[in-house]
Order: sequence, then C-alpha cells, then structure tokens
Amino acid sequence: MATLPRLVAAAVLLTLVCAVDRNNFKTCQQSSFCRRHRAIKPGESPYLLLTDTVSVTDEGVFADVLNEKNRVFFILEIYPLKDSTLRIKINEKNPIKQRFEDPYALTGDGQSETFEVVDRSSDGLTVKFGTNRAVVKAKPLKIDVYNGKELVVSTNARGLLKFEHYRNKPESNDQPAEGEDPGNALPLEDEDANGLWEETFKGHTDSKPHGPASVGMDISFINSKHVYGIPEHADSFSLKETTSTEPYRLYNLDVFEYELDNPMALYGSVPVMLSHTPRQSAAVFWHNTAETWVDIKKLPDTNVVSSITGFFSGGDSDPPQVSTHWFSESGVIDLFIMIGPRPMDVFRQYGALTGNYNLPPLFSLGYHQCRWNYNDEEDVRQVNENFDIHDLPMDVLWLDIEHTDGKRYFTWDHNKFPHSLEMIANLTARGRKLVTIVDPHIKRDNNYFFYKENHDRDLFVHTKDGSEFDGWCWPGSSSYLDLTNPETRSHYSDTYMLDRYKGSTLDTFIWNDMNEPSVFSGPEVTMQKDNLHPGLGVEHREIHNVYGMLFLLTSEGLRKFLFQQHQGTFEGLLRRSDGRIRPFILTRAHYAGTQRSSAVWTGDNTADWGHLRISEPMLLSLSVTGITHVGADVGGFFGNPDSHLLSRWYQAGAFQPFFRAHAHQDTKRREPWMFDGETQRIIRNTLRQRYQYLPLWYTLFYENELTGAPPMRPIWVDFPEDEASYAVDYEHLVGSSLLVRPVVEEGATTASVYFPPGVWYDVIDLTTYTGPGSVTVSAPRDKIPVYQRGGTIIPRKDRVRRASSLMRDDPYTLSVALDSFGKSQGTLYIDDEHTFDYRQGKFLYLALAFEGGILTSKKIDPIGNYKTGSWLERVIIVGLEKRPAKVTIQSASLGSRDLESFFESGGGAHASHLTIRKPGVSMREEFTITIQ
Repeated sequence: MATLPRLVAAAVLLTLVCAVDRNNFKTCQQSSFCRRHRAIKPGESPYLLLTDTVSVTDEGVFADVLNEKNRVFFILEIYPLKDSTLRIKINEKNPIKQRFEDPYALTGDGQSETFEVVDRSSDGLTVKFGTNRAVVKAKPLKIDVYNGKELVVSTNARGLLKFEHYRNKPESNDQPAEGEDPGNALPLEDEDANGLWEETFKGHTDSKPHGPASVGMDISFINSKHVYGIPEHADSFSLKETTSTEPYRLYNLDVFEYELDNPMALYGSVPVMLSHTPRQSAAVFWHNTAETWVDIKKLPDTNVVSSITGFFSGGDSDPPQVSTHWFSESGVIDLFIMIGPRPMDVFRQYGALTGNYNLPPLFSLGYHQCRWNYNDEEDVRQVNENFDIHDLPMDVLWLDIEHTDGKRYFTWDHNKFPHSLEMIANLTARGRKLVTIVDPHIKRDNNYFFYKENHDRDLFVHTKDGSEFDGWCWPGSSSYLDLTNPETRSHYSDTYMLDRYKGSTLDTFIWNDMNEPSVFSGPEVTMQKDNLHPGLGVEHREIHNVYGMLFLLTSEGLRKFLFQQHQGTFEGLLRRSDGRIRPFILTRAHYAGTQRSSAVWTGDNTADWGHLRISEPMLLSLSVTGITHVGADVGGFFGNPDSHLLSRWYQAGAFQPFFRAHAHQDTKRREPWMFDGETQRIIRNTLRQRYQYLPLWYTLFYENELTGAPPMRPIWVDFPEDEASYAVDYEHLVGSSLLVRPVVEEGATTASVYFPPGVWYDVIDLTTYTGPGSVTVSAPRDKIPVYQRGGTIIPRKDRVRRASSLMRDDPYTLSVALDSFGKSQGTLYIDDEHTFDYRQGKFLYLALAFEGGILTSKKIDPIGNYKTGSWLERVIIVGLEKRPAKVTIQSASLGSRDLESFFESGGGAHASHLTIRKPGVSMREEFTITIQ
C-alpha cells in the first residue's frame, strides 16, 4: 500500500504537467494572522509612547510604548544611521519567551549617525540627523520621516500598528480580570479567535505552540504614486493596489508554472519597497524572515495628510501617497527607512545594510546551456561539440539532478558519468565550465555518506516532537539540513572540497535549487512551520524565508579573511581554491542579502508569450532590491516554444544579466541547431551580440559591487524626473547607456518604444531618435530594439570566440555616441576575470571621455595596475557632424602619431559616424585621441 507521503508527493508531481493549482496555496482568508491584520480599521491606534520613559544614548533613542487596550508594554528603539538611513525597532518589553530576530540578512547594524533630540514634550519629540529628521508623535504613536522640509515616509499614520505579544495558552475563554497578567490574555471580543493556537490547511495542522505572535504596521510614502520591489511576484513592476484583491504575499514556495499578473508568493521574498517621485526616492526594508503579506493603497488619506505640517500650502487637493500595510506571522518590527533622495542613493544605502553582489567571474555573464537533464557523458560531449560546429558561443554547460547517483548530491551516476573528470576537462579545453546541482533535501540512506555524516551528528531539521524530519522530495524520503547550526554549515561547505566532492574540479560550479525548501509532502509544498531548527532553537516559521539563503550565509570569521564572503556553498567553493577563485552560484530561493553571493532566476516558467512578457518586470523588481545577477529560463522551462517565441526569448535574455536556456525533461530538445536555419541564424547573431557587450556587463557588475547600482535598471533610475517612465514595464536600461525593448508580443514586427529625454541611436543601423516620447519602430523577427544613449561610451569586444575566456586579451572597440553638446563619457573595468586578485590592486578602472573633439582614457583608481594584453582596435564616434581633417593619438609608448579613419555621412534619420582604425594603444596606458 502506498504511504500517505508518497500519495501526496505523487499528487504534487502530477502538477508538474499542469498549471499551478492555486488550491495548494493559502489565501489571506485561509491565514489567521493575515485575516486579523486585514480586519483592522484605520483610525485611532491604541499604541501610546510614554514620553516620561524616553532615554537617549550615543546610539539612539529608546522609550516604552503601551497598548492601552490590553496594557501590554513594548520598547521602541530609534537608530539614526549614516548616509540618511533610519532604523526603527519595536519589541515586547517583558516577553514570556524571547522573540526571534534575524541574524543573517545584515552585514552589520549600520554605522551610527550623530543626532540630537529637539522639541521634546509630552506630545513627542524630534530626532535630527544630518539633513533629516524623525518626528515622533506620542498619542497615538506615529513617526514621520523628513528629508529637509519634505515629508517622505510616515509610519502608523493610518493606525494599523498591531503587535501580538506572547501569552500562555488559556484554559478557558474568559478574559483576564482587571490587573491580571496580560501574558494570559485572550484576544479582544471583536477579534477573530479562529487559528490563534492551531491552524489546519489541506490536512496539515500547524500546532502553534507559542500562540499568536504576529506584527504589523502601515507605512506611507508621501507624494508618491508608484512603489516597486517586494519580489518575487509575477506581476507588474509598478506594484498594484490590493484593496480589492489578495495582498502581496512573501513566503518562499515551490510554485510550478506560476500564474501571471497576481500577488501570489513565489520562490523568493525580499521585503524591500522603493518609492520614486521627481523630487524624492526612498525605500523601506521590513527586516522579518517569517511569512509576510503586504497591502497597497493608492489614494489620498486624511489620516496621513493631516499630519503634514507646512508640507503643502495653498493647495486645493491632498497630495498623492501610497499607503502600504505590512504584517508578518512572528518576529519583531525592525524597519529600515532609506531616505535617498535619489535612486542611486537608495541603492547605496541598502547595500550598506545587506551587502552588494561580489564581482562575478566573467564566464557567468556569458551564455549558459542547461536542460533537465543531459543524459550522459556522450550527450554532454555532443552538445559541447555542436556549439562549436554551429559557431555558437557558450560558456557553461549544466547538469541537473539526473547526473547524481539516485539524487544523492555530491555523487555521480557512474553508469552515465563514469569519467566526470575527463568530461569536465573536455569542456575546459574549449574554455568552458560545468555547473552541477546540489539541493537541500538529503536522501535518507545510511549507505549515503552525506546523509549518514549529518544524521550521526544530528545536523538535520527536527519535527515538533524532536525527531528527525522526514519529508518527500526528488530522492523520495529526505531529511533537510539545519543550516541555523554553524556545525552544519561548516560540514556542508567542507563537502565541496575536491577530496570530498569526488569527480568535481575547480571548474565545477554550483546550482542550489529547491531551497525554499520544497517538500512535496508538506503544507503548500514546503516544510511544516512547527518543525524545529535545533541550531538556533527556533521553529521553522521564524526563519522560513531566509532558509534558502543559509546555504550562502555570511560568516563573521571569513569577513576578516576576505571582504564579505559567505559560509555554505560560497565558502565551500572559495576554500577549495584557497580563497583565490571567485565562486559562481545560482539559487532559486532568496531573501535580502542573497545578493552577496548568488545569482537568482525566476524559476519554473512556461514557454508562452505571457511568461516572456512578465520576465521584464520580475527581473526589474529583483534588480532594484539588490539582487542584480538575475535572469529567466530562456524558452520557458515547461512546454515547447515555437521558433518565433524561442528567438524572441533569446533576444530578451541576451540583454538581461543572467543568460541561461533551460528546459524540463519532458520537453522536446531545443538546442539552437534543433531549429530551422533562420532561427539558428537569429540565435547565433543574438549570442554574438551578447558577447560583444561583455565588457559593458563586466564593468557594470564591478560598479555594482562598489555602489549597489543595478546593471539592469528601470528608466527612472537615470531619468528620475521623467514621470512618463514610472510605469514602464517592458523596457529597461543596461547601465546608463543602452535602452532595451524586448519584443514580447506574439507575431509582432513593430514595437512601441518609449525614449527618455535625449538622443538615442539604434545600435545596428544608427537611426536617431530624440526623447521624450514613444515611437513605433520596425522590429522584424531578427531584430530586438536596442539603442545607445547619446552622451555615453560603451566598450565592446567584436571578435567572435566560442567562449569568453578566449576573449581575455582580445582588443577593444569603443562606441562613442555623442549627445546634443557633442560630448560622451563612460567607464571600463579590466582584470583577470576569475580571481580575487583584483582586491589586491590587480585591475584597471578607466574613465573614458569625449569633449571638444578629444577622446581620453584615464585611470579612475590609480592603485589599480593590471597587465592586460588587450589593446584598442577601433573607435566609432556616432553623431559627428563632419569629416575630420586629421586624427592623432598621444600616449607614453606610442608618442604622437596619425591614425587612419573613415567617415560615413548619415542619410535621413541615420547618424553620421567616424571609424578610427587600429589606434594600437594598450588599454593599460592613458591616452588622448584628437580629432581635428
């Protein structure tokens, strides 16, 4: 007879060939804490700041807060931080049990800012720090955050603050008598009591031994019409109102063939939201790792507007605002407010809290070929060779779960992959890498070394009664690593050493999948919330959204060795090369801070035009919340794309940060050569275009590590006052220099492109457009609309190679696109493309500029000194109005000499351009090219 877990797992697996069954996942109405918070009516909040308890230290301001309805006391902490950031914490003052506070997302607590407390009275106080201030109102508790005189963010303006204190489970339904310890208090009579101490969903009962413990608060963005972020959802980039729909849910789940244009939870949860207006960018980080819901309301609200003193005067209408309502199942209120005021300021401020992405190895920015599964070594050999036969560049080949011995990770199926070292050597001989998969579910088999080692050390997650948890996933009966335990993380990372992960090499990199965690036999296809993590002594509900990131955890000890490195998979890959070679990891589950170590993709999408379309806003949402190395499965994971959809998807993927084709095992083979000649030609040209622009991508990722600026970004980041761009979903910028509009409509041969202000040049035929405004452009099947911004310089490498590693010493082309003033600027970053030697000064970071007919290259960072073999082969200046009489170059090694050039006049809307041939100067040298 089949056991219940096997029957449940079979039912879940059946959904792999069907669209998502929404009945497997909770709605707000089916979540008791969500119901309770959503039921709160805006109005007078019962939370009162006790002004006579205020204390001030060098770090911050502290005071007691009283819930006047149940007489429970809380502690309010306000920490002004460097770089226009404010931290607000609320916790129980005398809890009967310590409440969980996430120790994983932050790289530190932030640097304290000098501040002063002014206007202190029985009505509240004001905290001034830098050019900012936080005005704290006592009754009811409300905190308004200003940049100068402008109100930016208001908390609890609608009175939705709710903090459910820990209490003992009552033995009766009686309310506590006056003066009785509220630790025994039941909810008020008008509150929904169903689900406080136990909750059942689809046959799974959550025991809730600690009772109700949720926290929530409203946060309003003043003078704003648009908010962004809180990934991961398959929805628009500018987040929608939820007053008549479900709230946005943040709860990491394994959702097959997810639905589009709705707020259902997906694989990751990043509780960061940005607001942007022409005058002000701001963001909030709701630092809580439990299940969270977010409601959005986009209407003026007198409860908020009335608090704005002197903000507007003489106006006839209330200012717009976006009021949001955040509520989490447990934990504390720990809110970071990043005051901007510009988008780049917000990215820097958030990066200071949770870290930026380490510069990835260059190969990871190339093209990745993946399938569930490449069957054996012969299959791998043929795929590798066919990329060369068909002149298709490719950097990485991937192996999914079938390469293992019965889904036992860190092993090989020796019937199919008996000579893995030789197979990997054949890839690396062509300049390529291998990625293998390692999932968190560990097959329960005492003959499997990794299971037995962890079992014998008691390093797995426990059930609520203390036994080892047994869930069902790809291997069948599985245990799950308790990654809150440092011993577990250390042992796990040790397993990546070459003497333990036998058959792997330094050219083997890692894919952490299914790490939400996915449990086929569990509630909502995940782990029971009342499971226990012995490492921290907490329930799974407390750390669910950060569980996947624990494979990639920040290690304090390693930080002393190398800036911002990570235990788990990252540490394992790092230590196996003695800390020299940069790891590459792809993860599906993610939380705030995941960006420190990993790329992320959008999970199990479908081969249809809707999923191609939604990839743009999904990737933009991730990008603006710190997770910048992002992509979607090209072609769609489920289903069989036709040649038109596939070619359009390759075109979109080529201008997104992570570029990987992937497919389900039941789909038809779809390597490019499996299609007709025209489709092969389009894909070949698209891949070559991606490799041309690798120097741009690599430079942007270096700058991302320095500043947090996302390589893939919405238009408003670089055009903050262009309100027409605020709701654009299907265009993006690559850095500040390329505008990309993927064609996501079936059968389309034209596309409507919105051009921001300035001059824009088609990168293929140099057609010129001037923004702002929308234009319908030609977009035949073999073309994706891409435009270089006037005023930018883009570095390229134009020679065709089969892999990026073979391009290392290839020469550069500089594409100089002039703005209306005849000026341009750009940057170029160069190093060895795969080690951490750049942190020892072995790099070049160059400022490129064109003005007054002179092109210069100068070092931005004089410390950098990398001996590159690359030189300058070509300069193309677009928008030059007339043929020059003479072009010369000046450098230390070349002296002064004349250069050959060719001028081509434009016609109609096509720009004129000058091509300067073979300047021949090493990119190590500063140089000047003068056009006379």
